[in-house]
Amino acid sequence: MMKNVSPVVRGWLSFAIGFIAGYIIGMGLVFVASGSWTYLHLIPMILATTVGATAYSWGASGFSPLTKGLTWLNLGSLIGFGLGLVIDLIVQGSLDWAAPTASLFSLLIGFTAFFLGVAGFNAVSKGLIWQITGTLLGAIFISAIRVAMGLEWSGPFLFTEPAWVLGGFLGVLFFLSGNGSVSDWFKWARGIDTPEHHEEHYTGWQKYLHISLDHKVIGIQYTVTALLLISVGGLFALIFRTELAASQLQFLTNDVKLFGQSGPQLYNTFMSMHGMIMIVSILLGMAGVTNFVVPLLLGAQDMAFPRLNAFAFWVSVPATVLLLMSLILGGFDTGWTGYPPLSARAPVGMQMFFLGVFTAGWSSILGALNVIVTVVRLRSKGMTAFRMPIFVWAAIATSIIALTATQFIGLSFQLVMFQRLFGMGFFDPAKGGNPVLFQHLFWFYSHPAVYVFILPGLGVISELLPVFARKPLFGYRWIAMSSLAIALVGFLVWAHHMFTSGMNEYLRVPFMYSTLLVAIPTGVKFFSWVATLWKGKIWAPTPMLFVLGGIVVFLLGGLTGPPNATVSTDLHLHDTYFIVGHFHDTIFGGFVFPFFAALYYWFPKATGRRMNETLGKIHFWLMTPSFFILTFGMMRIGLLGMRRRIVDYDPALNFDFTHLILTVMGFMIALSVLIFIYNFFHSIKNGEKAEGNIWNSRSPEWQVPSPMPTHNYDQPFEVVGEPYDYGLAGGSKYVEFAVPVKSKHK
Repeated sequence: MMKNVSPVVRGWLSFAIGFIAGYIIGMGLVFVASGSWTYLHLIPMILATTVGATAYSWGASGFSPLTKGLTWLNLGSLIGFGLGLVIDLIVQGSLDWAAPTASLFSLLIGFTAFFLGVAGFNAVSKGLIWQITGTLLGAIFISAIRVAMGLEWSGPFLFTEPAWVLGGFLGVLFFLSGNGSVSDWFKWARGIDTPEHHEEHYTGWQKYLHISLDHKVIGIQYTVTALLLISVGGLFALIFRTELAASQLQFLTNDVKLFGQSGPQLYNTFMSMHGMIMIVSILLGMAGVTNFVVPLLLGAQDMAFPRLNAFAFWVSVPATVLLLMSLILGGFDTGWTGYPPLSARAPVGMQMFFLGVFTAGWSSILGALNVIVTVVRLRSKGMTAFRMPIFVWAAIATSIIALTATQFIGLSFQLVMFQRLFGMGFFDPAKGGNPVLFQHLFWFYSHPAVYVFILPGLGVISELLPVFARKPLFGYRWIAMSSLAIALVGFLVWAHHMFTSGMNEYLRVPFMYSTLLVAIPTGVKFFSWVATLWKGKIWAPTPMLFVLGGIVVFLLGGLTGPPNATVSTDLHLHDTYFIVGHFHDTIFGGFVFPFFAALYYWFPKATGRRMNETLGKIHFWLMTPSFFILTFGMMRIGLLGMRRRIVDYDPALNFDFTHLILTVMGFMIALSVLIFIYNFFHSIKNGEKAEGNIWNSRSPEWQVPSPMPTHNYDQPFEVVGEPYDYGLAGGSKYVEFAVPVKSKHK
């Protein structure tokens, strides 16, 4: 009977059965550990999700590689949990079901088992095996030294903090050397020559789990990793958003013990992790779009440094593992900013957080360097600066910021790490340090980083708008220069985040004016977009819907910015939910909406198939109004006094109903993203074939068949016109491909 049911229905029926079974098993485990029945607990939720996902995959596609991977994930997690319990029993002398050691081994072995189950030994699984090995070797090495010195070698998280820090750092190095991403460099160091371009040894989806030097493969690796992290960060948000649905503690109570943390401590960790994981996912997402698109727009065969390009991606994988380890090793309560003195005395998880962000910074810096060199050196004939596609200008401005500013967040985190490890008092007033100095270092990167997040998204809007408005891009040169202006002015505004910090008062007014100055180049973009749309023959497929949605949402982010930039109002708004709403408007408008637009637009170029248009529009119309309600609600209760970064609030404030609505809207946004993820992966094989120039674009990548061949263009092209002359009489060309030279010999 089930054979006559569609795979999707079979999958969801299996998911329901697996979810219920996993939840019951989880409740049983909680009962064994605590001696009492608890119907609302994180352990049953986690088990129900993993077992349900495995059941869905089995019901929809049988014992496919994904089903095998999820099955191995469950088995590996159980084996890791059991191994961690035994180790903790040996070290601590007692059996603790909530011990972080068991959860850590469950995470590491479970993830590794997943990739082994999906595709055997690949770059991911080999790297994770080597990362676990390196982490343990580093931790054991430091522990042995401590034993020799007569110091305590163990701690509440199995090893001591110095042992975990060295272990985490060595784990990254072992990952990169073990998965093959630096193999060519090692061969060169030994005098062994390697081919300029390696032939792809894997086909289909398996090539994305192995080392590749093709910028298109690397771009997709970045993008899928970003989608995975968006899912994880979004899950964390749903957890703490559910806790906030009503006043008083709901399920993150003081009785909850998980990863060595109580419920309120878990709230702080989830809230903090949500912020940084989403930020890393944004960096990876825009790196994915940039990697895939920029060489195609320039007419280049690849990025300038293909091996460095691969290394920049793969270094982000162990960095992600370190970030997730911070959740288990005690978590942290600082928010995503990691301010001392809180970060100087938080648990070991704080160090893993610092080390993970520090490592992810390598990816950002090296990727930015590669983009700049590619644009400067690999443009096609005739592509002068002001004939470049506008997205390339956005990529250049973004890369300048990432190359020159990322070091500062790494430095600020490194100094706190050293303060904790070696007693250096950089930010300790008792030792002559200054905690405000940390904020200056941190925000000198982290405010320009906002433009790293949004400039590529604004570039996507400028790139796609004339395609679907069928008009030339109004003010092309002004838009190009405004990207560079935003990058420059962005370095002069960081201290508006510090108006309430106790910094020198004479700095407030200059930074207030410089912050307001950013509105000028941003306004240039808005007026140019409006002029481009004016009297255009607007066509609104899914990419255009997300472009228009991005413009409106980013406008709301811009309009709610000046009250935060003005000292007198920011003193009242700074620690409220008004800031949360403003920031989400800025990030959704500047990154999320344009990111989805880019994926819908260039998906056919990557796969040769189109994503389902109906599902795409459902995604848009479900997410957009839900997001408006969410952020307007946040700003409303912020103006009424709702503080941010707190697990509970006073029922007398009468915010319960608003928080309930905000929670429902958060789940609606999550549902819309799930629809997108289904559409994305289902369309890879089952989408409508994309034949020809489906968007009627002038851009060079759409003048050749989809998907693109390995080395992009069989024939080089020359730029002979302007990139955005849509709708003009005469039908001028932007690019002209060289005619293949025929052989004289028959």
